Amino acid sequence: MVKKVLSFDFGASSGRAILGTYEGNIIQLKEIHRFENKPVILNNTLCWDIDKLFDEVKKVLKEIGKKTTIHSIGIDTWGVDFGLLNKEGKLIHNPVHYRDPRTEGILEEVEKSFSQKKLYEMTGNQIIFFNTIFQLAYLKKYKEEELEEAESLLLMPDLFNYFLTGVMRGEETIASTTQLFDPYKKRWNEEIIRKLGFPIDIFQELVKPGEKIGTVSEELSNELGIPQIPVIATTSHDTASAAVSVPASNDEFLFISCGTWSLVGTELDEPVISPKTAGYNITNESGFNDKSLFMKNVTGLWVLQETKRQMEKEGRNYSYDEITKIAEEAKAFNFFIDTDHPDFQLPGDMPLKIKEYAKKTNQPIPKSDGEIFRTIYESLALKYRSVFEEIMECTGKHFKQVHIVGGGSQAGILCQMVANAGNIEVLAGPVEATVIGNTVVQLISQNVIQSVPEARGIIKQSFGVKVYHPEQHEKWNTHYDDIKAILEN
Repeated sequence: MVKKVLSFDFGASSGRAILGTYEGNIIQLKEIHRFENKPVILNNTLCWDIDKLFDEVKKVLKEIGKKTTIHSIGIDTWGVDFGLLNKEGKLIHNPVHYRDPRTEGILEEVEKSFSQKKLYEMTGNQIIFFNTIFQLAYLKKYKEEELEEAESLLLMPDLFNYFLTGVMRGEETIASTTQLFDPYKKRWNEEIIRKLGFPIDIFQELVKPGEKIGTVSEELSNELGIPQIPVIATTSHDTASAAVSVPASNDEFLFISCGTWSLVGTELDEPVISPKTAGYNITNESGFNDKSLFMKNVTGLWVLQETKRQMEKEGRNYSYDEITKIAEEAKAFNFFIDTDHPDFQLPGDMPLKIKEYAKKTNQPIPKSDGEIFRTIYESLALKYRSVFEEIMECTGKHFKQVHIVGGGSQAGILCQMVANAGNIEVLAGPVEATVIGNTVVQLISQNVIQSVPEARGIIKQSFGVKVYHPEQHEKWNTHYDDIKAILEN
């Protein structure tokens, strides 16, 4: 049996379309198209260029849909962001980028109705300034006319599914990122929505990952000259897709989905919501088969990417291999940064921000690009260790291995540092984690693969993993208190 499914994976900086072919218990991926996802400024607001992004989807479908039999389409994206549509089904404005500063100060507005403690108890979500709840609270306070005009709210993958099919539905894993979702009952939390004055009718009926949304609409089929291909609500939050792809051999595993952001966590049967998890700000989100993803959202390669981008502006163009080389040659444990510090959250001159942070925290100021890159990698590895310890404390589980999936699994220097810092075996890969998870959920929905454990065995057989064993742990251990002191201040 040969099955071909098309997966669209939208990340915060790029998107790709991947054709997955399943034959003989092996999955093969073929990249059809890769494109930039660059935000735009509209009326002084940072937005997603939604028309361009959907044009990229149509370009792919037009190219491949005429010559290849595609059995289904699935779309995954980042969380929290959304589009509001009017009664004609048209976007009121472009979806706003989560890094737009409009939600600054809105937490205090929401706290008039719900304390942070209560919000966490009700949703299990990590309190982050850009969560959907705060974006909607901003609209309620400053642009209520947009909420009044809105007939529908669609999170990003749901919006793309609507553009493809004309059907408006929400999907559970992406809904669970909003801080407006009940993690136990797997539905919208109407108490929160109503008390904050958001119109309840704009929230769509939720479907489970793996359910069919519809087919490519007749109008779009005619425009592109392609069949009306089934569209599946895959695990449409990219992290939920990445979790499906973890090639674990048992039910208890630790993972890092490492890209621009890092999600560090484990997969559980039920949410874990307690004062301790609230204190650690660990989130509970929905996964496939009603699993709960217990994880912490921390900065991933964002600081590194922004540093690389700034250096390119200044005429220093480093490949990632060159970054590894100069980082390995730089002095170890020279200084540390809290990669989640507010100073590093927004775009800008990241090397300058790092130097200013070093000065502010009375540490040596880096003198070379290699020192800056090394410090980012070391700080990330030590930050991951601190999150491992929080997760193990809250779950009562002890993990001897961690799976690193996604783009960060290619960074051998980071994988080895994670092993060293955490005294833990690292299994790196697959790289295309979100696409693979997206793909196997589509295959499970078609009864080609019967279960997630079966899928994980196929993934391991198809893509393999690279193993990193801990080295020099005692040396890393002596510096762990240094990074903890920085994280606590």
